[in-house]
Amino acid sequence: MDETGIKKQNWDVGETELFLEILKELDMKKCLDGRKVRNDTLFKVAHRRMTAAGFHRSVDQLKIRWKVLKSAYYKYNRQPQSQKAHSNIHGWWRYEKTMFAIMESRRPLVGAVVHNDRNDEVTEDSEGKESILHWSQPCPENSSLNLDLIIKTDPEMEPQLRIGFIGAGNMAYGIAKGILSGDVLPINVKVSAPSPRNFDRFQDLGIAVTHSNTELIDSSDLVFLAVKPHLVPGVLSEISLHVTRKHIIVSVAAGVTLATLEEFLPQNSVILRLMPNLPCLVQEGALLFSRGTHAKPEDGALLRSLLQHCGLVEEGPEAWIDVHTGLSGSGVAFVYLFAEALAEGAVKMGMPSTLAHSIASQTILGAGRLLRDSGKHPAQLRSEVCTPGGTTIYGLHTLEQGGVRAATMSAVESATERARELGRMSARK
Repeated sequence: MDETGIKKQNWDVGETELFLEILKELDMKKCLDGRKVRNDTLFKVAHRRMTAAGFHRSVDQLKIRWKVLKSAYYKYNRQPQSQKAHSNIHGWWRYEKTMFAIMESRRPLVGAVVHNDRNDEVTEDSEGKESILHWSQPCPENSSLNLDLIIKTDPEMEPQLRIGFIGAGNMAYGIAKGILSGDVLPINVKVSAPSPRNFDRFQDLGIAVTHSNTELIDSSDLVFLAVKPHLVPGVLSEISLHVTRKHIIVSVAAGVTLATLEEFLPQNSVILRLMPNLPCLVQEGALLFSRGTHAKPEDGALLRSLLQHCGLVEEGPEAWIDVHTGLSGSGVAFVYLFAEALAEGAVKMGMPSTLAHSIASQTILGAGRLLRDSGKHPAQLRSEVCTPGGTTIYGLHTLEQGGVRAATMSAVESATERARELGRMSARK
């Protein structure tokens, strides 16, 4: 941070050149409102590509950098012709050719006037020099064009990552719904399964389907392996000859280790292991992933970016994956059992069943959100509900007498051990 409290950007030349090439590829000339940085969808696409290349900038930082470069462009253009040949506007010459390719190919903005009567940003250029950047007046709205529509219909604006799902179960469907909530288009997604039973819901999302796993591999860059654990060896043996170094394989098969996956796939394959849970279906999942031997940090960043709309996404060592299976994968069913018991308790006391189940589900939803959003320990929230001699402490005493705490801990332990056992079984096949 500098004395003014504004974060300096410290972009280097290579990073800036990549950013400009991405913007050029996305065809900035189609964005007729380009004098004001407000094209959120376009910058989200650029952000994903920068992240995949290993440059971790926020969307806002990309927008600010674009403002910096356009300010330099306008300042350069305002100079007398005699001075332009000797101009060195804070490293502008490094990006002059690309900036002109982007800016000069754009159709003129009717009635747009460039102003330099206010200072919008204080930042640092790629040489480390502090500069005061002037910004331009926003151009009038052009209601006949919409950037979101351009991105969805113009092939030049489509994100090029092609995603495949081997398996058409609930996990594949939940993840597919989540990634389509981001920048991924249905035209870039395909699903394969031996049975057409679950194809309809994917086709309703605009996703192509096939019965051929090898066809899917050949037409995909990133593939989610979403089949039952006992089917993994057979599927991997089938697709192995079609997996290349360009592929990223993401397994969501419970218990199947990275070592097992790497054994069945070609040497140097990029593999990640992911454990989602059922609430991905409503984009409230809890997902944990680990990277294999040849998966780079940018591969993990790409996966995290793709899954961000599925819920909470975290990376950790593989030893945590089976624990996460017991905690969150199986834990969803434990919560459902508790919800059922809550409702049945209310029915026993005279409440209609439909109402009891509705209130039980809302109670769990509200409690979960409060726990997540408050940042407080569960014990603290529990104590805030209890009053001396009140109803809650009497109920909690009954739960403790029934051993609910120990039983829940044992349930997570049992599910975790079973996940590990499944991993050992798959490794022996």
